[in-house]
Amino acid sequence: MTGSDTTPLHGLHLELGAKMIPFAGYDMPVQYRAGVMQEHLHTRAAAGLFDVSHMGQVRLSGPSWEAVAGAFETLVPMDVKGLADGRQRYGFFTSDAGGIEDDLMFARAGDDLMVVVNAACKAADIAHMRAGLPGEISVDALSDRALVALQGPRAQAVMAGLDARAAQMRFMDVAELEPGGLAVVASRSGYTGEDGYEISVPAAEAERLARLLLEHEDVMPVGLGARDSLRLEAGLCLYGHDIDATTDPVSAALTWAIQKVRRRGGDRAGGFPGADVIFERMDQGDGPRRVGLQPEGRAPMREGVQIFDSAEGGDPVGHVTSGGFGPTVGAPVAMGYVPHALSAPGTGLWGEVRGKRLPVNVTALPFVPANFKR
Repeated sequence: MTGSDTTPLHGLHLELGAKMIPFAGYDMPVQYRAGVMQEHLHTRAAAGLFDVSHMGQVRLSGPSWEAVAGAFETLVPMDVKGLADGRQRYGFFTSDAGGIEDDLMFARAGDDLMVVVNAACKAADIAHMRAGLPGEISVDALSDRALVALQGPRAQAVMAGLDARAAQMRFMDVAELEPGGLAVVASRSGYTGEDGYEISVPAAEAERLARLLLEHEDVMPVGLGARDSLRLEAGLCLYGHDIDATTDPVSAALTWAIQKVRRRGGDRAGGFPGADVIFERMDQGDGPRRVGLQPEGRAPMREGVQIFDSAEGGDPVGHVTSGGFGPTVGAPVAMGYVPHALSAPGTGLWGEVRGKRLPVNVTALPFVPANFKR
């Protein structure tokens, strides 16, 4: 995949000395001059600014909220109708086979639904929505908007200094704000496990907003490298790695995202792709499970490392889907899939790194406790 596309902040990334790499079809910053380690630790201690403009922003509109929410519930297993105005939820598209086609965030804005999808999947997601929703529901890709994330324990102080209303927002609230006089839509959310905001801004104003935030002494620009280590420590899935069309919500340990009303026996049970397959998996409760994995030594166990239940011989019982060094943990961390019978925290397993089996323990997620504002 090439990095032929650029975000509205591309020039600023170059000015800040970013190392650029191709990612999901975009030329994106993987790190700045401070380096991945410092960017990660600074986000945990103060605030990091991320460019996530490559992700897809989509607006669904229709004759009423009931029509929009009801239509979207035919594509996702989440309680959309029950979403209050100005609130946001995590969700995912499912396939007829029960696999996860993409994960996403969706928020209610009056009678409209705002959806944020992954960059690599956004063309397919938009086509999926246009094909799967009735003609009365319009699906509009908001390609004229950028998206930045301000993450870390100082994020509230930074945002409240620009618009005091930011401090009143709870986790998963969405509100219109005016930092520095710019009209933006901010959600109190993110993908680092830290408190923070994701801020949708007109593309033409994105650089002005980014420079305004970077003027604060607590804010540092952060690239994809630290974004990955932060979300891994937070136990959050990366689509295409920890989850994909071959993994279902049960094996991915994401059934918490399926509200009771959409489950078997609920008032609006089923009605989404793969519902019967997913319900059967939920009833059975077996099969592979996504778990945290803590290597005992200093050697990271990265994506693709095979997991065994013995130090020698036998076939692999699982595999690592994400792994690396956790700067906050101060040790290697990983996520992967193992059989349900071997998924209890404390279970001792073995990961094969460069032909040598090394001990690794199943660990509860997240590696670093979440710091959301409840």
